[in-house]
Amino acid sequence: MSAEATAGTSKVLVPTMADAVVQRLRALIVSGEFRPGERLVEERLSEMFGVSRPPLREALRILQRDGLVQSLPRRGFIVIPITAEDVREIYSLRFALERMAVELGMPVLDPSRLQPMRDALEDMRVAAEEMDDEAAVQANSRFHLALVSLPGHKRLINTYEGLRLQLELCMGYNLKFREQMFGDRKDMHPRHAQLLESIETGDKEAVLYEIAHHGNASLLENLDDLIGTGG
Repeated sequence: MSAEATAGTSKVLVPTMADAVVQRLRALIVSGEFRPGERLVEERLSEMFGVSRPPLREALRILQRDGLVQSLPRRGFIVIPITAEDVREIYSLRFALERMAVELGMPVLDPSRLQPMRDALEDMRVAAEEMDDEAAVQANSRFHLALVSLPGHKRLINTYEGLRLQLELCMGYNLKFREQMFGDRKDMHPRHAQLLESIETGDKEAVLYEIAHHGNASLLENLDDLIGTGG
């Protein structure tokens, strides 16, 4: 939790040391720097982040609550393992939620509702140019959250938010896989630009097609080789 600093009658939330560690460690996990199932050695992390053990352990507990790390007896914390079936379930649920958002939210009558998608798209372009995987995953995540937010359906948004960290893990997988497979991480921007263009023109069928064929098909076809079934 964040500490509170009071200035006059207003309260300003001041990030704690644990908050800072949570943000940095979450980014490393989501970007794939720490792989699913990898042990998170406290001594190494303390040195990496320049913090003592108490805020580090608090950060690990927060990430455990968020579903990104797991505590094992006598082993400490590890990055949450993820199987091929997990990834298939996550992507199938995302498709169902985004399809619902398109059915409810198109056509988009207020163009300003598309601005968060445009902003995320530009961030994707910059991240690709700078070869910044962390920024690319975050921009991708914001783009899809903005898509789901189009109809203004609070429970739909909340459901998607609950899936978001797991989705970011999968997005990190997909980014690295597509770079290995096709030798180019920059295709993320044109794929999302095409999706946004279809939304702007109000072509619902084209949008649904784009979502169903949104660059993860190759990943899903090769999951068992890449990750294993985990059975």
